[in-house]
Amino acid sequence: PGSRDDTRHERKLAKSQRTRRGGERTGAPSSPGRVADLVRLRRAMLKSGLRLLAALVLALPIGWERELAARSAGLRTFPLVALPACGYVLLALDVVGDAPAAQARVLQGLMTGIGFIGGGAILKSKAHVHGTATAAGIWVTGAIGAATAYGHFGLALLLSAMTMLVLAVLGTIERRALRTRRATENEES
Repeated sequence: PGSRDDTRHERKLAKSQRTRRGGERTGAPSSPGRVADLVRLRRAMLKSGLRLLAALVLALPIGWERELAARSAGLRTFPLVALPACGYVLLALDVVGDAPAAQARVLQGLMTGIGFIGGGAILKSKAHVHGTATAAGIWVTGAIGAATAYGHFGLALLLSAMTMLVLAVLGTIERRALRTRRATENEES
């Protein structure tokens, strides 16, 4: 039969095994591997959060311009296109890694889905079609979200700035030309 020392030894062994399995719950210090995992997780969350924030910030001016122009999609829609585009690409990077074929399929799906959303912004009435610029803006905003997810911040910034330029500046020129054309048509009739 076992002695009293054997029983004490078994209790100590059982306690040390419980402590190792329980980690922080039992007051035992964390293992270096677990700390490293938490540091990696925190860095990944910060990196993803910053990319999502960049997508949001770069989509806001486009949404603001569309809101001021009283278009069907505005301040809420554009960031809500850029954020999930960025999120889906970030998720794909985590799940499929850098596999080019898999990444291409993710981008293809995003382009198709965002094109479908943009298609809902296009309205046709008698001889006029409205909403094509808004639909194109929605599509570009998806590209901004994807670019930020891949870390191509320069591209995302250029897309945002050039889209603003087209919508604001060229939109003003287009409206002036339309007024001139209508005035000319009224003079002729």
